[in-house]
Amino acid sequence: MRKVFFDHISTTRPHAEVVEAMMPFFRDHFGNALSLHQFGAEPRRAVDDAREKVAALIGAAKPDEIIFTSSGTEANNLALKGIAIAQQKRGKHIVVSAVEHFSVLHSARSLEKLGWSVTTVPVDSTGLVDPEEVAKAVTKETVLVSVGLANNEIGTIQDLAAISKVCKERNVLLHTDAIAAVGHMPVDVHALGADLLSMAAHRFYGPKGVGALYVRKGVRISPLIDGGIQENGRRAGTEDVPAIVGFGKAAEIAKAKVLEWEPYVRRLRDRVIEGVTERIDAVYLNGHPTRRHPGSVSLCVKYIEGEAMLLFLNQQGIVASSGSTCSSRALKTSHVLTAIGVDAELAQGSLMFTLGIGNDDGDVDVLLDILPKVVERLRMMSPLYTPAGTRG
Repeated sequence: MRKVFFDHISTTRPHAEVVEAMMPFFRDHFGNALSLHQFGAEPRRAVDDAREKVAALIGAAKPDEIIFTSSGTEANNLALKGIAIAQQKRGKHIVVSAVEHFSVLHSARSLEKLGWSVTTVPVDSTGLVDPEEVAKAVTKETVLVSVGLANNEIGTIQDLAAISKVCKERNVLLHTDAIAAVGHMPVDVHALGADLLSMAAHRFYGPKGVGALYVRKGVRISPLIDGGIQENGRRAGTEDVPAIVGFGKAAEIAKAKVLEWEPYVRRLRDRVIEGVTERIDAVYLNGHPTRRHPGSVSLCVKYIEGEAMLLFLNQQGIVASSGSTCSSRALKTSHVLTAIGVDAELAQGSLMFTLGIGNDDGDVDVLLDILPKVVERLRMMSPLYTPAGTRG
């Protein structure tokens, strides 16, 4: 049986070169990067080199604008809470969009419990944030706006430059969760106008357990973890040198290859969208039709549940998901689908196929052969379905 991995939004297979680059730092160069003796020299050089490569990937002006973290989730927490604490004398108000990852939304909720106020701006039916809504939400107390670049669930890509213009006119910092985007499409912090940007290595063929937060030089941010001078005093704790080295290698490869990868994956994505919508009745594409992540296909299939489709597909060797991996096991209706106006019943039939560079036309062929059969079988068992009414 052919195994097809269409769940690149959850994680990706590390490049062989990434794994190879990491191995010496488990075996030979195992020293602490802060040690002054000879065993610390090579780890320190490697961390500095990785920082330069990650900075170059997103067009950061200086390597020390990169803070390594344990994950993208930590990077988002650091962005919201670190800025809120550091900037609280200016104000205690934060703006987020309704479709952010829970690591952003829950960070904002935690700040609310501590006395900050949070405004959640809506999105349209495609998941886009209107910059004018951001402008209306900003007050004299606002210190940060956080809007993700490419949505984790539906793939919609925001017009971040327009949102940045609104923020700059009002002297408000802008953070973007770019975890789904970095390494899959060109990302330049200066073109976007972002003051802070989150990313995670495992989402673009690097190792798990390491992320980063870009913080524009001159922006004050308070650490969340105290007890050491690592990361220029902004994130204490012994640096995970092998993971950071892997992150750097993945960034180096992505910078060299992303302009080649993006159109390749986009073509496969479009084949999936066109093939599924042609072969299956009453299936709806979520997200913006054109402003979307090159590998993201988010669908709602009427009359059946996404979980059942996933189980049947898994039995046939096809791996997919039905929402954010961080919340999919909760079996609740996606807050993103709710925000774009998908009714609760239809949202239960959500299905996500996220493609990557390891996929090919053969994978798409297998999906287009098997998925219609799975949908037909499940619909025939559904009390909601009648063949004559599938467009209802």
